[in-house]
Parts: sequence; C-alpha cells; structure tokens
Amino acid sequence: MQILHVNIADNDEIVGLENPNSDAEKISEIIKTRMDPIPEFRLRFEQVEDGKVLIILDIFKGEETPYYYSGDGVLEAYVRVGNESVKATSTELKRLVLRGRNTSYDSQISTYKVEDFAFSKLRERYKKWTGNSFDEKDLISFGLANEQGYLTNAGALVADESPIRWSRLFCTRWNGLNKSGGAVDALDDVEYSGSVISLIENGEAFIKRNCKMKWRKIANSREEMPGYVERSYHEALVNALAHRDYLVNGSEVHIDIYDDRMEIYSPGGMPDGSMIQDRDPFTVASTRRNPVLADVFNRLGYMERKGSGFGKIISGYEFQINYNESKRPSFRSDRYEFTVVMPNLNYDVPQNFEGNETMSESMSESMSELERTRMQIILHYLDTNKEINSSIAAKLSKAEIKTASRLLSKAAKLDILKSYGKTKNKVYFRE
Repeated sequence: MQILHVNIADNDEIVGLENPNSDAEKISEIIKTRMDPIPEFRLRFEQVEDGKVLIILDIFKGEETPYYYSGDGVLEAYVRVGNESVKATSTELKRLVLRGRNTSYDSQISTYKVEDFAFSKLRERYKKWTGNSFDEKDLISFGLANEQGYLTNAGALVADESPIRWSRLFCTRWNGLNKSGGAVDALDDVEYSGSVISLIENGEAFIKRNCKMKWRKIANSREEMPGYVERSYHEALVNALAHRDYLVNGSEVHIDIYDDRMEIYSPGGMPDGSMIQDRDPFTVASTRRNPVLADVFNRLGYMERKGSGFGKIISGYEFQINYNESKRPSFRSDRYEFTVVMPNLNYDVPQNFEGNETMSESMSESMSELERTRMQIILHYLDTNKEINSSIAAKLSKAEIKTASRLLSKAAKLDILKSYGKTKNKVYFRE
C-alpha cells in the first residue's frame, strides 16, 4: 500500500508540507503506537515542482495478520473490500488469524476420529478416476487426517456422513423468472448433505433432471441443443464447493434454476477482497481458499491445480448453437458471497413454427378451451424441463391429479407428447 501525505488547498492545488520532517515523525509515531503488530513500512520524501515536498508512505504486505488499530480505547481490524477498507467481521477475523498462522480452515485438525467415519464415496471415485485402490495411509498423504488418527476439516468434509452440518447443497427449480413464481413457487426442491463428493454428484443429477435438452434435424442425423452446458455448470459447482468459505456457519451452496437462467451461489467473496464483476474473468489468478480440498478434487479429476475455472465456464458456452453475447455466463461477488449466473441457451429462442402450428390445430380440434389453457402451461414447462408427470401437471394447471392425468393421456394420443412408464408412474415428454 502506498499513501501520499500532502497539503492540498481548497482549489485542489498541491501546496506541500511546511515541515515534512516533523510530519514524518508524527506519522511514524502513530503507526508504532496504534498498530499491533507494527507493520513493515517506509517513509520517504519526494520533491516536486516549485520545491514542494511530499511524504510518501509505503506499507508492505504483512503475514502476521490480523493487524489491529487501537484508537479511542477500541481495538479493531480492517479488511480490504473492493476499493475501500471496512471493519472486519468475526468470520473475517478468524480468517485473518488462520492466514497469520500460514494455514487454512480445511487443513486444521478436527475433533473427529478416522475410525468413526467411512469414505466409500472417496474410494469409489478414486478407483474410477485413477484405477488404483485408496489405502488408509492415503488419508494422511492427502492431508485428510494426521498420524494420531484425527481428521482434518477437509477429511471431515469428504467423509460419507460429513459431521460438518453446514456443508450442504440446496437445489431448487423455480417456477418462472424469480423466487415468487405464482401458485407453485418451486417445481423441484431438494436438500443434500454428506460428503462433498456426494454433493457434486447429486447437484449435477439435479441439474440434468431439471434441464431440457432440445435438438434439431440436420442431414442424416440430429443436432443437440442443451439448455445448459455440462462442462460449465460442472466447473461452477465444483468451484462453489471447493472454494466456499467454510468458516461461515449457517449458509450453504445453492443451485437455483429459473426459466431463463441457472445461478450457483456459495458463501464467501473473492479471497483477495476484490469484486469479480470489476475484473476480467479470463485473467483472474487461481486463489485456493481451501488448498487441501482443492488438491483432493484435483486428485479425483474434478478440477485442475492451475488456473481459475471462470474461463472454462465461459468458453463452454461460446461454441453452442444458440450462443450470443446475451447468453454469456456472468459472475458477481461481494464481501459475503459469490454467484455464477449461466443463461438458459434455449430460453426465448424461436422454435420450429411448423410443428407448433400442427400442435395448435390438434389442440383446437380435440380439447376444450380450459384444456388448451392448461396444456399451454404444461408445454411452457416442458420448454425448460425434460419431462412431467400428473402430480406436477396438476400443480401447474391448478387441477386435480385425475384431471391432469387425463389431459396428459389425451396429449399423448394426439401425439403432442410422448410417454413411458406404468400408468401410476407414467412420465410425459416432448420429442
């Protein structure tokens, strides 16, 4: 950090200092008496035009965090957020203490014993990715446990039944463009807990279940048009779990899917205090808040050691059929959270009008006005979802399940929808 101590007139003209030596002594004394520990700093003079003298204060980055300021009987620590310094919260103080000890949350030894937990998800994924068996001694070499048989926090996060209860994943498919979608706010809503490996698998399964894949005919084959790019949302989800701030108790990683976008939220802003929306995502250096967990994810093939995942998230979109600049993934962060926003590539994109006209004719000839209204609601739902059943159709159309079931069956007979499964559990979809 560099600070210029100058004397400025009301008209913003640099006047300079009358007694720079005395001012420098005062500045030095304030730093030494009001900072604990005392940071490394340097005071120097610089002469500018007309003989004016400036004092330049260089404050070097310190590793003995937190650095406290004592003033008016109050001991306070500050953190840099964007372009300003703000008073540190209790969570930020904990983080500064860990940094001052040259350690991280995930590397800390927990009170949980290795013998009390299973690691089947870790063993299964490691075998699948490397072809090798996972031995008990690997827990130590991976940084998941110590020689005394206690888990690190990273080990506790990886365990099948993770005891770190706030390590959870909340997934919601909202009805509409926001969280107040009408009579049925959520079309699918589930909470996952357990190993972070399970959270990755379950999160991706939820996304696939709630994202519709479209396709179009081309010569001798068909061309798929995904609503969301698997590579992109995989990277976003893994990053959210690997880099979230686990010191924040009471907040979880969220996957929120709307008609037009998917948002993946994680507690904790950028580790360096910057705002991602103010930076070029392609040039952001990788900073690992949880280095042990990130290393484990690398060993399991979930992420790379080098580079941030921001570029991968964006580039995954750029080669899709319906991509344009309005469909570019974006990022936002503040002091407390980080969110990745990935647009639905198929939202508000013109479809095959000839097919829609045929569908409308079938509905007009064979369905009542009320049935057509309800059917349009169902078809709108299927624009962004792979399939539907009687229960969901009943909620969407505000009808009884029997009525919704008859309507879906009629749509199948008219070839508007396709179906599979037994009568009670039949599922309907659009080709």
